[in-house]
Amino acid sequence: MRLGVFTPLLSQMPLEDALAKLKTFGISTVELGTGNYPGDAHCKLSMLDNPEDLKKFRAKLDDHGFSISALSCHGNPLHPDAAIAQKSQETNRKSILLAEKLGVPVVVDFSGCPGDSPQAKAPNWVTCPWPPEYLEVLKWQWDEVVTPYWIERGKFAADHGVKIAIEMHPGFVVYSPETMLRLREIAGPAVGCNYDPSHMFWQGIDPIAAIRILDNAIFHVHAKDTQLYPTNLSSTGVLDTKPYTQERSRGWIFRTCGYGHGAEWWKEFVSTLRMFGYDDVLSIEHEDSLLSAEEGLSKAAQFLNEIVLKEKPGAAWWV
Repeated sequence: MRLGVFTPLLSQMPLEDALAKLKTFGISTVELGTGNYPGDAHCKLSMLDNPEDLKKFRAKLDDHGFSISALSCHGNPLHPDAAIAQKSQETNRKSILLAEKLGVPVVVDFSGCPGDSPQAKAPNWVTCPWPPEYLEVLKWQWDEVVTPYWIERGKFAADHGVKIAIEMHPGFVVYSPETMLRLREIAGPAVGCNYDPSHMFWQGIDPIAAIRILDNAIFHVHAKDTQLYPTNLSSTGVLDTKPYTQERSRGWIFRTCGYGHGAEWWKEFVSTLRMFGYDDVLSIEHEDSLLSAEEGLSKAAQFLNEIVLKEKPGAAWWV
């Protein structure tokens, strides 16, 4: 297992400078945004139509000794606004094609969230089964919007030798292990998850127990922590809609690895991932509102470098 970094936290730097900085932390793997929410500061989809740009991009990574763990295009491909949905879908499609050309195994995205009908203007995330119209909305979403799109997109990815890793996140139809496996059953084995434990913590889901449920559906992993504030949670519950910058009054906030849970927890997390077949990249994602990107990256890299299992254990001496 090895560390990587999701590079939007370094988006103010040219790619060459970002790679040089990451080398100082002993990191030589990156996850690159290609558009939608992460932006495309370091990886332009226009390279698909320009072989010379693609060649220069490959050379830049090779010269610095870097590999790419994933291309990420988190968006809402099911948005009820057709223009937004089309943009997200096209960015996903081109990301898959670019991943194929670059030999990158995974494209990360959100599942998306439709509205409540064909006439909707905004997404509608259903969170409870009553009154009964909510379940009618949820059924319509999955039957009429989620299923057709993801069957087609799962096949497209498989045809191009790329896996799609869905990041489970509230606000979208896939936000939990149960909804992730439901989508995977519909879309096929080319669709799995980008596993971010921070999103499990604040929903009250044990991230380590969830690894056992997800099993071989884990295609990529984000390294990000969450700190819970029980006193505030008693007031807010887990569905806290206050801005992330209102740290004093929120029930939870995202934290740099080690600031929400200690080394013992992260050691068990990494060990359980390996136990269930994931022995690849932990991609550091910085969203800690209490630390700068520079400090968050350095703290996470230092903390996780002491924890990642760098070598697979061999046979026991008595075998």
